[in-house]
Amino acid sequence: MSSFDPHALECLAAIVEEGGFERAARRLNITQSAVSQRLRALEAQAGTVLLVRSRPLRATAAGQLLLKHTRMQRLLRADLERDLRELAPSTSHARREDERLSIAVNADSLATWVLPALDALVQQGLPLEIITDDQDFTHDWLRQGHVLGCVTTVGQALRGCRVQALGSMDYLAVASPAYAAAHCPQGLDAGNFRALTYVAFNRKDDMQAEFVSRAMGLPRVALPQVFVPSSEGQVRAVLAGWGVSVVPQLLVQGLLDAGQLVDVAPATRVPVALYWHCWNLSSDLLDGLTRALAAAAAERLTGPHGQP
Repeated sequence: MSSFDPHALECLAAIVEEGGFERAARRLNITQSAVSQRLRALEAQAGTVLLVRSRPLRATAAGQLLLKHTRMQRLLRADLERDLRELAPSTSHARREDERLSIAVNADSLATWVLPALDALVQQGLPLEIITDDQDFTHDWLRQGHVLGCVTTVGQALRGCRVQALGSMDYLAVASPAYAAAHCPQGLDAGNFRALTYVAFNRKDDMQAEFVSRAMGLPRVALPQVFVPSSEGQVRAVLAGWGVSVVPQLLVQGLLDAGQLVDVAPATRVPVALYWHCWNLSSDLLDGLTRALAAAAAERLTGPHGQP
């Protein structure tokens, strides 16, 4: 098979990542007509359509394969640039927009332990892009080739990837003292849990129902919920008296200690095991990411790979 034009591959990636031809042209500093020409040439070489012209634009199965190849090339190029800087520290290497390396991380990990883990790497110049999603869905980004690694609840290694257990995040149910006094003064129980409002992350978030099911000993529950798509936002909503929310203990322990929040189900904790998946490639950058995340997880998470 003949090699694909790297400029055309990055053009395809820019269209998908930026969400359109016009924004891709601005990113690549070329005309929109040139973007269309490069895409047509790439589709002719691949012998198939690579984009579905929908809203939003999305890659076909063949397009996703080429996107994954493009992002792997970015990783190899970033490794090369790093090696060159180590050999010739005084040499300046201008970073291009297409050098970004993407990972998918669940919002709760991002709000608690992941950013400190990555701080040193970013300070050293790692061109990082973090995509956030629910912890049960971040692996879809890796499976589709959109990211080089992900933090997820899936324990089985994905095809072409390696996996490392990180430990568990413990979840508990919290409310403001005023809300708890008004709605569940004796805590969460079978007589009041259906009358409470629960602050969930989004419609993918099943942690509220899972926690209540476990606390009440029920197979399934339906709960009245409001949605706040931010871990920190969930906590702010609870502080404002919107309702109860099941959140990581790491995120709210300080507020519990200060009396700004109360634990409404102290006998129940739900541990959520997390895993790091990444491409099974030989890469110093990828190895550095893995080490940094594993080290931070060992300090902050519980379970077999965290603190007891």
